[in-house]
Amino acid sequence: MKSDHAELAEREQRGIADWVSKNLGAQVTAIHRQRRWRPVWRVEAEKDGVSMPLLFKGTRAWNDIPYTLEHEYKVMQVLERNGIPVPPLHGMCEFPKAFVMSWVKGGRDPGLVVEALEKKSEISPERWRASLKYMEILARMHSIDPQQFVDAGCIMPVGNQDIALNGYERFYKMYKDNNLDDPFLEFCTAWLRRNVPKHKPFVSFITGDCGQFLSDGPELTAVIDMEIGHLCDHFGDLACFRGRHPVENMGDVKALFDHYAKALGQPLDLDAIAYQTVVFLAYALFTPLFALHEPTPGGDWVEGAIQVAFIGRRAAEAMAEILGVDLDDRMQLPQPRVTPLEDLAIKKLIFEIERIPLSESMMDWQRATIAAVPRYLTNQLHYGVWVQEQELDELVPILGYRPADVAEADKALSAYVRQAGPERDEALVRLFHRRLLRLCHVIVGPNPAPDHLVLMKVEPILRQ
Repeated sequence: MKSDHAELAEREQRGIADWVSKNLGAQVTAIHRQRRWRPVWRVEAEKDGVSMPLLFKGTRAWNDIPYTLEHEYKVMQVLERNGIPVPPLHGMCEFPKAFVMSWVKGGRDPGLVVEALEKKSEISPERWRASLKYMEILARMHSIDPQQFVDAGCIMPVGNQDIALNGYERFYKMYKDNNLDDPFLEFCTAWLRRNVPKHKPFVSFITGDCGQFLSDGPELTAVIDMEIGHLCDHFGDLACFRGRHPVENMGDVKALFDHYAKALGQPLDLDAIAYQTVVFLAYALFTPLFALHEPTPGGDWVEGAIQVAFIGRRAAEAMAEILGVDLDDRMQLPQPRVTPLEDLAIKKLIFEIERIPLSESMMDWQRATIAAVPRYLTNQLHYGVWVQEQELDELVPILGYRPADVAEADKALSAYVRQAGPERDEALVRLFHRRLLRLCHVIVGPNPAPDHLVLMKVEPILRQ
């Protein structure tokens, strides 16, 4: 008897084959599910004896971004009409819900923290040359009349704060609609609203998660991933490079920025880029935070947990640079708590997960993603009590008392930061950095390598 998951996978594959036959007159020969946050299928098809490789890009299993799949498809149509090298588009598929494009030759660096940990991201001389071409294409993209994107459904921001935080505020609304209450995100929100740059912003369409493109040798073959593209301050895209590097090794980020400025014909504003780095890293927290609270099948729960700690700590670092605050990143884990029975239980669980038979609906990377959850819990068992005790102790100077537990602590801290003024910024950024750094150390375990990706800092831009 087939599982519900296997039956769904078969139905999805039949839907893909039917769409290709009816809309492209081609025959599907193979379908491969890709390892991504959302369902993505590489489809091998043939038409009149000629290979027709395709990509079906689906919608996420749960709502964790404030834009629809149709939104991404429409903005990519605008880019395609303006000569931006996106993969050729073929249409929308209703089941599985996806838009269809040609499979474009070329590779990219890992887009997930877990992938980058498995295979450290490097940038070759060829990828660097393609990166410079990407900056030229980005300048062209930012020069497209934003009204074209408004006509495609994007909302034009009005006023400096709206322009600076157009994408962020949409994520924040989703967060509130989901009744989530995270102290650090409340602090980020209050700080960002109070510190909007005074420069005159240049409104353009931005990818929202910049730096993603395919390359074949030194040639850029396609720019990809516009799912959170929106109208905003164009410096928002440059900020992504600081946020993504070095999980995805971007090379010399400053040289990329200078190349972009030359292509655009306008100077850089480093203060605005520094601010937008905080914006990017803060709204990058929403998606993994939603994933941690969502029981829907699929996704990568451990990736979400790692990102909440790793991205959050880097957001605090980017904010501290603007504030001129030097953060103390010295930390060492204590001796692990002894949990022999729990360790045996986790070992048994991992053993059983790794015995699950592989199939079209349970590929090796999917099984490994499930097994990563108990592996993640091992360090939480060994150091979780220490983390909680440290967090409660550190709140005494802030709140004036020691909360009874972490649930009470988070609720009280969220309320505190919502009403705190700028005079508390330094103390709060130090507090949150320490909390998030501690979580990062628990993730990597004792005696980490000095260049462990989870501990890598945001490269400075104002104090170089």
